[in-house]
Amino acid sequence: MGTGASISICQTLSSIKVRHCTNKVGPEPQKIFGIPLDNFTQEATFQHVPLVVKHMTEYLEEFGLNYKGLFRINGSATRIKELKQKYDQGQEVNLVKEGDVHSVASLLKLFLNELPVPVFPDNLYTDVLTIFKGNTNHVTECTRCLQRLLSSLPRAHYSLFHYLIRFLAKVASHSDVNHMTLENLAVVFGPTFFRIPCSPSACEKQRLCNDMLLYFLQHHEDLFVSCPNSHFSPMAEDDP
Repeated sequence: MGTGASISICQTLSSIKVRHCTNKVGPEPQKIFGIPLDNFTQEATFQHVPLVVKHMTEYLEEFGLNYKGLFRINGSATRIKELKQKYDQGQEVNLVKEGDVHSVASLLKLFLNELPVPVFPDNLYTDVLTIFKGNTNHVTECTRCLQRLLSSLPRAHYSLFHYLIRFLAKVASHSDVNHMTLENLAVVFGPTFFRIPCSPSACEKQRLCNDMLLYFLQHHEDLFVSCPNSHFSPMAEDDP
């Protein structure tokens, strides 16, 4: 991601096509929120990451990295609703003119929370949690086992998870200003990436998931660099 974010996020999403099963005659809806990641066509993605996510993260990189409490302070409910509606209706969305940092950050979390299948699918998080719990004192073995499990993620989920981990690491690199350390980001995004069913042990499992997300953030360069069947080309680094 680079400094051209303010231009690219202004482009229309009306060209995004989403696959729907319907018997109705007429134009298909352009819904963006609340659909499975696999439903985004190639035209609606950037390296298998939904364009709407790319637009919001580019905006936040351009304008939000130095905002104190990024992702912790909620945005305007009215503005969030309006932006979501425009995305879902396939209208042109200009985040520079119509958004603000905290509303766009909240909108990104809303997009992730409304995914029918979370970024890290329910059928895999138990295995990952078991590996993490059993190897927390053995970094090399833990990394190797997590790499293997990462490679079993569906392509769209792997790509989005990798993309967001890289993005959050960049947010944390400005923690001296925005106060969002890796630890704080793990607490904020843990419940979004890993959805824990209600149970007597739910709080403990969520704490472990947050710790595991922190591990992913701390070791992402090792976890993804040699991951088998890597689906995703990492984001470009900042210009020197």
